[in-house]
Amino acid sequence: MLKISPDTLTAADLPFRFGRYTIESILGEGGMAKVFRAQLEGPAGFRKTVALKVIKSHMSGRIDQGQQELFHREARLGGLLRHPNLVDIYELGEVDGVWFLSMEWVDGLTLFEAEKKGNEWQIYNMRYPLNSGADDFGLVLRADELLELIALEGQGEKKVHQLSGGQKQRVAIARALAVEPKVLLLDEPLSALDLKLRQRMRTELREIQKRVNITFIYITHDQGEALTMSDRIAVMNEGEIEQIGPCDEVYNNPLTPFVATFVGENNPLFGKVKEINQNKVKIETPDGDFLSTMNENKKLNIGDEAIAFVRPESLFIPRDGDNFDNQIEVNIESFEFEGNIKNFYATLSSGTRIKFSIPNAIDTSSISSGTKLQLGFESIKSSILPKAQLAID
Repeated sequence: MLKISPDTLTAADLPFRFGRYTIESILGEGGMAKVFRAQLEGPAGFRKTVALKVIKSHMSGRIDQGQQELFHREARLGGLLRHPNLVDIYELGEVDGVWFLSMEWVDGLTLFEAEKKGNEWQIYNMRYPLNSGADDFGLVLRADELLELIALEGQGEKKVHQLSGGQKQRVAIARALAVEPKVLLLDEPLSALDLKLRQRMRTELREIQKRVNITFIYITHDQGEALTMSDRIAVMNEGEIEQIGPCDEVYNNPLTPFVATFVGENNPLFGKVKEINQNKVKIETPDGDFLSTMNENKKLNIGDEAIAFVRPESLFIPRDGDNFDNQIEVNIESFEFEGNIKNFYATLSSGTRIKFSIPNAIDTSSISSGTKLQLGFESIKSSILPKAQLAID
């Protein structure tokens, strides 16, 4: 006979014997039941920590057949389901007319505790994505492995507010890797970081990917980031993939004008095909004739409307002895200093605007707004494609 019912227990009453279970602490309660941490005890010193959900004693005498069936159904369904995020049901039973469920005990923070802790939460919170069936020692070992992977070994006891922005980002990656996925989707993972941190994190993410050797699908609107991070990139336009391939191939050999102007920067020169000699194509434009290289996957015929593309870094100021395939006269409008390079903006005789870049190590002090220059570029550094939509239309 129970002298004290479980729903009236206080800390002073613990430990408390309830059938085969010894109740050790109170975890929480609802309108119909109360949940305890308890020890299941058996022969030869057998003990197992469980969560015990007990129908409140004042409900036991009032519980109708429908409510009792709901409680039983919860137990049956729980016994059938198996998932890392669901606790196992061990037993449905009754002690002196009081129904209970014996369930898997999972140690950790409740949602309320996690919210309350906020920035006080330790880095070891990365343990929570791990399989709840692992023992505490195993979880710590796995968490330490992940900390070592992201170059934060020995710092598991740090609070979140003690971490830099980059360290927080690495911890987030480690949490995602904790469950050992085959593919990891990263959707703009660096968008909230400043430029310096973004640049450093690009390298670190690449190193992490190489170490874990799984596929990262990386979504970004930053083309420089896409080129830096990826082995292969896919360029999409209105839901359709226009080109997919190694980064240098997509950059140097675009298959469409959209890709040519979307990935990196490009200067388009519009005209008509004048001559074709194997993969070399001469295009006639309002600013003169230019020789370009035709992609083997894109065929052109004489008279076709086409666009020749030349990137800003492929335009040079000729020096003595230089003999470029193409030369073009430009009128400088403005320039901008970008640290290691200077970007110049100029117009051609037709009014077409182009951009070219010169390393800052080269003296450009004589170039200013209104200066007229001859620029040169090689045909191998210029691609020509059938006229179509540009990304900058």
